[in-house]
Amino acid sequence: MIKTHEGGPVSRIGLGCWQLGDDCWGDVSEDTAQSILREAYEAGVTFFDTADVYGGGLSESRIGRFLRESGADVTVATKIGRFGEPGWPLNFTRDAIRKHTEASIQRLGVGALDLVQLHCIPTEVLVQGEVFETLRELQTEGLIKAWGVSVESVEEGLLCLTQPGLASLQVIFNALRQKPAHVLLPRAGQMGVAIIVRLPLASGILAGKYTAETTFPANDHRNWNQDGGAFHVGETFNGIPFVEAVAFADELKTSLPEGWSLGDAALRWILDHEAVTTIIPGASKPGQATRNVAALKLPSLPDSVKEGWAKLYSEQVEKTIRGNL
Repeated sequence: MIKTHEGGPVSRIGLGCWQLGDDCWGDVSEDTAQSILREAYEAGVTFFDTADVYGGGLSESRIGRFLRESGADVTVATKIGRFGEPGWPLNFTRDAIRKHTEASIQRLGVGALDLVQLHCIPTEVLVQGEVFETLRELQTEGLIKAWGVSVESVEEGLLCLTQPGLASLQVIFNALRQKPAHVLLPRAGQMGVAIIVRLPLASGILAGKYTAETTFPANDHRNWNQDGGAFHVGETFNGIPFVEAVAFADELKTSLPEGWSLGDAALRWILDHEAVTTIIPGASKPGQATRNVAALKLPSLPDSVKEGWAKLYSEQVEKTIRGNL
């Protein structure tokens, strides 16, 4: 399992730092990035998740500056495998993994990486297994404290669970992507493998504020990756066509407990799964991180709501998800 530097559990609401790369979610300035990191930490967040490819290292550098200037005790997870140099398939060699690990250490300004995750790399590379041997070697040398894998599919997650030493799995899991709950989450829980949930709000769909007419900035992946032209289609709106995803969100709203927002309910739905270790919603504006953490104080969702959401997923949502997930 993943823990804080003091040995306790990481916060159940973490912070996803993809937005801080300033290249896939619209513009996020340096001052805004530092405000988001500071706000999240002050709200009790002790787990930041980033990747070397976010902004070509910018997200990691911004976190490194925050750690240096604040002295905050935060567990930082990063991901490797998708960096532009040398690029696929050379990113998966022993030398490249070592080089990318050392570069992340430098940008974050730490002695060793708390958690390194393979970043949605090809299934065939996972099957071959050499990448895992390299991670074990780096762990033995003290360059990384723990390692895990960020996966695209349940099948990839189950494959990774066969690897000795696996500390964590990062998966897409939310009310519009419920498949991991059936087999993957229970098995990971039984094995003591941490589950990190990304895209808990389905690229913002489950915040409940979009309409079919909503548009996104030119430098926002929700504008240019809706059909998976740049990277896996499942990473944008869960792989569901935008207009249909908005309609599903509107349907979820009809069963909300009185006074709840859809965003609050969507995060609480995930938290109600005991196998989930931490959730990493992102933030591109101050105020969002504090709002996300507030979901921890909410009671569990009523069973009637969960049952209705499960029915909507099985009867309507699941068949619309693209990407063999």
